[in-house]
Amino acid sequence: MTPGDSAARKPPDVIVVGSGVAGLRAAIEAAEAGLNVALLAKGSARDSNTEKAQGGVAVALSDEDQIGLHYRDTLEAGAGLCDETAVGVMVGEGPRLIGELIDWGARFDREGSRLAFTQEGAHSTRRVLHAHGDATGREILRTLWSKAATLAAIDFHPHTFSIDLLVADGAVRGLVVLDEKSERIRRLIAPSVILATGGAGRIYRETTNPPVATGDGIAIAWRAGAALRDMEFVQFHPTALHVQGAPRFLLSEALRGEGGALRDAGGRRFMQDYDPRGELAPRDVVARAIVSEMARSGSDHVLLDMTPLDADWLRRRFPAIHATCLSHGIDLTRTPVPVTPAAHYFMGGVSTDTAGRTSVRGLYAAGETACTGVHGANRLASNSLLEGLVFGARAGRAVIDDGASLPPNARTDGGTDLTTTGLGQGAAAAAAATALRVQTIAWEKLGIVREAKGLVRALDECEEALNDLTARSGAAVSGSPDGPWGPGLRATLEAINTATLAGLIARFGLAREESRGSHYRSDFPRRDDARFGTSSFLVPGDLSVRIAGVSRNL
Repeated sequence: MTPGDSAARKPPDVIVVGSGVAGLRAAIEAAEAGLNVALLAKGSARDSNTEKAQGGVAVALSDEDQIGLHYRDTLEAGAGLCDETAVGVMVGEGPRLIGELIDWGARFDREGSRLAFTQEGAHSTRRVLHAHGDATGREILRTLWSKAATLAAIDFHPHTFSIDLLVADGAVRGLVVLDEKSERIRRLIAPSVILATGGAGRIYRETTNPPVATGDGIAIAWRAGAALRDMEFVQFHPTALHVQGAPRFLLSEALRGEGGALRDAGGRRFMQDYDPRGELAPRDVVARAIVSEMARSGSDHVLLDMTPLDADWLRRRFPAIHATCLSHGIDLTRTPVPVTPAAHYFMGGVSTDTAGRTSVRGLYAAGETACTGVHGANRLASNSLLEGLVFGARAGRAVIDDGASLPPNARTDGGTDLTTTGLGQGAAAAAAATALRVQTIAWEKLGIVREAKGLVRALDECEEALNDLTARSGAAVSGSPDGPWGPGLRATLEAINTATLAGLIARFGLAREESRGSHYRSDFPRRDDARFGTSSFLVPGDLSVRIAGVSRNL
């Protein structure tokens, strides 16, 4: 899709930040209703977690499935914290929206004339649609971009980094952005903004997420005064490729769904020791089991064994995974693959209703940036793409229904450039070093197993890093009229966002003195429904996390 001529276009009615599944679906919904949409991407059109989604999209479309079963499985995986209304919306509207994708040209895999489904952990039946074997996210993106390209009202702005929201009189008025093409910081004015920037896996040293996943949408919403929800719940994918010097490439849960076995370093299959569902237990159970086995054996990985399956079938079913493993010298049809858990998905985020509305007027959020409560404490495998489609469309519809407009003189600032003194290469290196320090403390203290002392240390270090980074970026943004923004500014701003979110995870984690779903406290190893049986919330200016109506001061 080619960006429109922004100078010749009408000012946007809505700005959508993020070009993954949720952002694209929101933009399409709004544009089809006649709104002018500015669609912003931090990188290129393909830089998103959606592009990396392998396993598939869960939806009750097969003859053997029912919406009620999908609903039940989602609630069970969520460990008692799912918002039942949100779950009902997602599983109920999902079949229609997947059917719509198929009508728009999505090519999901088939067995003859019938859609092909696979099974993943904690699903009671085969309900996961996939495309091109293990490239489901890519196919959904292709379909959505093809649809968006037919809508002239969508104006695409790649390489546009969102710095902060503009808020006046308690309502959103647009965004301050870093336009990396023109090398200027600018204001974009609009009465509505939808944040769909994806997750924040790059808070952690070990993650399956792409480099753009630095939690920008959640951070800027927080700074604008939006409430956050359930930020302690971070999902760690059990099986990321573990090869020295290689990225933590995701090895889809569908591998285990099709019969893959987890073995310890000595070759012993171990998952039945932890859960009767074995390799198809929920992700939090599998991830903790792997960590336990690694500690027991003194190894830095376990093995995912696909060798009993037919080699030709494996190559056809998982072509991208097979090719990636092969590029690192591992033929998964012949050799078990070394794997470890890695940070993968945020269940928490900006608190929204089921239409994407946040606590700030004119601000909406969808997808991984948002938290409707649909995932509870632990996301059911392959519900993320469905969530993005359903709640992206709903956020786009909410903007239409709410009919927000700006005051008559509010658009006059739209073309104003903000200037900076810039931050050079030295600042970029300093920001990278600070970001690595945050990522390391997050991995060590905010990871799969947590305890109070580590959470406090992480909070202290993140606040120290945030104070240092904020001082540097603040000096840059208030600089001389003629200064360039410099290569270090975006790196510094991203580091600010990762430090902000890591500190928030620590604060939420300290407040929840129990173990539930993906949040495991070794000092509080049991689930406590009486004290912690509801979602957690944090409102800017308070800093006391509220759970079950109780304010937990930290």
